[in-house]
Amino acid sequence: MNQAGRRHEKRAGDRAGYRAGGRAGAVALLLAGAMALTACGAGSGSDGTPDLSSGSRKGQSSTGGGQPAPDAVAPETGRSAAPEGDAESGASAAPDVKAPDYLSTFALDVDTASYGYARRTLGDGRLPAAEDVRPEEFVNSFRQGYERPEGNGFSVNVDGARIGSGTGGGGGTGASDWSLLRVGLATRTAPPASERPPAALTFVVDISGSMSETGRLDLVRKSLTILTDELRDDDSLSLVTFSNEAETRLPMTRVKGNRNRIKDVVAEMEPAQSTNVEAGITRGYEESVEGHREGATNRVVLLSDALANTGDTEAEGILRKIDSARREYGITLFGVGVGSDYGDAFMEQLTNKGDGNTTYVGDETQARKVFVDQLPAHLEIRARDAKAQVAFDRKNVQQFRLIGYENRKVADEDFRNDGVDGGEVGPGHTVTALYAVRLREGASGTVAKATVRWLDPKTRKAEEETGTVTTGSVDGTLWGGENDRLQVAAVAAYFADRLRGGDLPGAPGLGELASRAAGLAESTEDSAVEKLATAIGQADRLQRGAGTDDEPEPSEGEIG
Repeated sequence: MNQAGRRHEKRAGDRAGYRAGGRAGAVALLLAGAMALTACGAGSGSDGTPDLSSGSRKGQSSTGGGQPAPDAVAPETGRSAAPEGDAESGASAAPDVKAPDYLSTFALDVDTASYGYARRTLGDGRLPAAEDVRPEEFVNSFRQGYERPEGNGFSVNVDGARIGSGTGGGGGTGASDWSLLRVGLATRTAPPASERPPAALTFVVDISGSMSETGRLDLVRKSLTILTDELRDDDSLSLVTFSNEAETRLPMTRVKGNRNRIKDVVAEMEPAQSTNVEAGITRGYEESVEGHREGATNRVVLLSDALANTGDTEAEGILRKIDSARREYGITLFGVGVGSDYGDAFMEQLTNKGDGNTTYVGDETQARKVFVDQLPAHLEIRARDAKAQVAFDRKNVQQFRLIGYENRKVADEDFRNDGVDGGEVGPGHTVTALYAVRLREGASGTVAKATVRWLDPKTRKAEEETGTVTTGSVDGTLWGGENDRLQVAAVAAYFADRLRGGDLPGAPGLGELASRAAGLAESTEDSAVEKLATAIGQADRLQRGAGTDDEPEPSEGEIG
């Protein structure tokens, strides 16, 4: 993610200054980021195997990929010396060639919208665009069963399995010497609703013409009506709508004694004209600042199909206008996407840079899941600017490759730079990162050490937790093994990789993935996995030109 300003600055200026500065303009068209499969390196393997990686993005150090990974020393000690076989002084190496990197660093991501929108698209009889497929959001849509921490931080769970070994078979091509490594992070489950802090929520609702389609504004009305009944008496709510311009329909209002009034305002929303997201978010943050409550969870919630066509249509430009409110008042942005045509990449960039997260809802059942079952996780913040860094041991690891997280990369040296933006994580969330790892022949001992770093949302004190995995923890077989949840994560990741035309080592075909998902749905008795199997089957038929007769289904977006 892009570097943000220090969050520890004193508040500068007053609310009037914020309002006055919030209208500055910038014009650019938002484009989706590069969608090649994330790699942690460049070059070719020591045995001549082809490179399996894409280039690193600006701000991200080059990483080990197809080259030997240096020793997994503590990240703070810096990079290791030159690879095996080089002179200690490095004189025999080309002067412009850096020693391969052993680190993989990224901001945490709890978004699930990419998977939800892909399911909606497949249900409509279309394959999702490759640029809308983010593997980490597919994986993070499913429960993983990680051990939870006792306190307010994270637990770190690291395990894995051999992709192509054992009697399970079905490892796909080129998988015989590869393993799948899973780094799982989890926060403590949410407390009872009565124990959470009060919430001060500003809803910014898109009422543009495109929202008139069934499943858009009508679903937003139902969602807000459901939410109004779920909020506590001491919560507060304001409502802003936007089309060509933005309008405040309801200033910040305590829920107690005003539920019917809130529902009446929600019911009056009707589709209008164009989609000026800039105007809506700017007004929303103005209202959130005006109604800011100390000690409460202050959040802006954007409900939209994110098809911006008026005003500033660039996420960076929009967020610059409300940057002071984000930093000075700690107001975060939660995006709820709707509609069969949905600006997924735009919404994802807005929430990434707006210190929040995004999900996608397809019907009233999913709306109830988001606004009732998962309400605390979407409202509260358990960790700010959370980042993960995985250090691989060069003695045992020949190649490694992070699956997804392309637009969440952080420069290795910025892992402990708390002025660099990370991800915001709520209670009950899990975050999973999967790596394809090629172990050396005869490998024994440490494979990797995973560290998560975050800021306490109240004290802004930095904290860390670490977990280590050894070769003994990745020797079992993936397919047909006992860890059903690891297999579910693998199926979701391979599915995403197939949808965007990737070349992940050992990726089975869609037909086999659908079969595996169906078997896992039965063994886990998890309806979300059953829907995953349905989606993979739809994609398989569409890729083979057979079409699909299945009805569209909403995403699960489950929190583990």
